[in-house]
Amino acid sequence: MLYVFNVVLPVFALILIGYVCGRTGKLGPNASTELNRFVVWVALPAQLFNFAANSGWQTLWQPGFIGAFFLSCLVVFILVLSISWYRGQDLAAASFNGLSASYSNTGYMGIPLCLLALGQDGLAPAIISTFIVILMFALATVLIEIGILSHKKSHEIFWSATKSLCSNPLLISPVVGLIWSASDLVLYDPIAQAISFLAAAATPCALVSIGLFLTKKSEATRGQTWSISFAKLIIQPVIAWVIAGPILGLPTLWMNAIMILSALPTGTGPFMLAQYYKADGSVISRVVLLTTIGSLLTLTFFLWWNTRV
Repeated sequence: MLYVFNVVLPVFALILIGYVCGRTGKLGPNASTELNRFVVWVALPAQLFNFAANSGWQTLWQPGFIGAFFLSCLVVFILVLSISWYRGQDLAAASFNGLSASYSNTGYMGIPLCLLALGQDGLAPAIISTFIVILMFALATVLIEIGILSHKKSHEIFWSATKSLCSNPLLISPVVGLIWSASDLVLYDPIAQAISFLAAAATPCALVSIGLFLTKKSEATRGQTWSISFAKLIIQPVIAWVIAGPILGLPTLWMNAIMILSALPTGTGPFMLAQYYKADGSVISRVVLLTTIGSLLTLTFFLWWNTRV
């Protein structure tokens, strides 16, 4: 139990540093936004490219893990979206809720947690899950575009959604990395070193950014916030465990990885997507706050439980 807590603690320590800096004014009101932009547009794409370019398809092709994690995300996404839509929300708003319940914070928290808990071998499942989360992001973007542009013609919706996907750096960078890996070309050493420096900055900057983000106040419906958070922190890990363990019988490393990655809190991606579309982000921001705090308990519990079964 203490080991699990020690794995989680360094990540939350960096989040706490960001929170304290935001609350005390050591970092200004725009620090979270600007740091987030740096991570999303520069540091995290460099990290994703770096790993993909140095890994190749053979490292990332783990069909059992891919299937288990993707299905856990998809089931929760569809479940929350369907309930929200049934309760009268439009397709765009329901898609934001579904994404909030299935968008694990793999890039910001999954990578450092897997490295701390599982060593260097934990990086592969963390990156694979990041690709899957990006795929969920892409799926939600398409549905949001359909919901917002439902009054337009189908070809206009198609081109708008395609443009949104092709301009996402978190989607482009790993694809470029895999293409580069397949080409057998070698990066010019100073350029490779610069990319490595940027990649190393992604995790600490992202965690501090989360802490800054959590200082922002939001007003949201408690019932909706709690139900989405419950789906993210409890339902998704249970689904992932059932598929990965009793059904597929994945090896211990991949079982531990999927429990970490499925029990992660909601990332800031859905909130940034809501900001991009000028949608109400109050529920999403509250879910990010609640799941980030709650994940300290759920991550600890699921990791401990997985070592006992």
